[in-house]
Amino acid sequence: MVQKSKPPAAATPPKRRGRPRAYEPEIALGKALDLFRRQGFAATSLDDLSEATGMNRPSLYGAFGDKRELYIKSYQRYREEARASMVEIFRQEMPVRQRLERIFASALNIYLSGETGPRGCFTVVTAASEAVGDPEIRAMVLDGLTELDKAFANCFRRAREKGELPASADPAALAQLASATVHSIAIRSRARVSRKELEAIVKGAIDVMVGAKP
Repeated sequence: MVQKSKPPAAATPPKRRGRPRAYEPEIALGKALDLFRRQGFAATSLDDLSEATGMNRPSLYGAFGDKRELYIKSYQRYREEARASMVEIFRQEMPVRQRLERIFASALNIYLSGETGPRGCFTVVTAASEAVGDPEIRAMVLDGLTELDKAFANCFRRAREKGELPASADPAALAQLASATVHSIAIRSRARVSRKELEAIVKGAIDVMVGAKP
């Protein structure tokens, strides 16, 4: 008697390694951003990134590229979020002192945030170091600095036109002073200077830029 051959078993699909490409990419990028802000580029390993994001190396590569590409994407994300937090303050009409107070308060909220301590500013704390040897990151840093200078200069120019500043006021010079204050509080926040002390620095800088309150 001839036995009927059994139909071949259905092939078992190969197991996929790691997470799929669509595995919460925005959340994963946010985790990578936090890690790079805390530790910088060189001190952050792929194993660190894998643990922080919940994605193994193949998944990280598939979603974001290599470590440098992930770093650049993280920096772009940071700049977008920082810009979004301040853009309306720069656009709205308000007295120059109030505008500056709100801008610096927003910056402090960003710099002092973090589950394990103040994270500071991505640009100042880590990207400025990487800019030395990486032309693409250097261009991003310079673009960010220029963008902030221009926003402040426009702010002071409008204040001068409205008579809040004397006709002799130099918007470009005041803008550089304002930007320098942003960078200073970013560094000091990373060194865990208290918010009260940082706010005192901000108040003193604003008094220099637009005059002390009577």
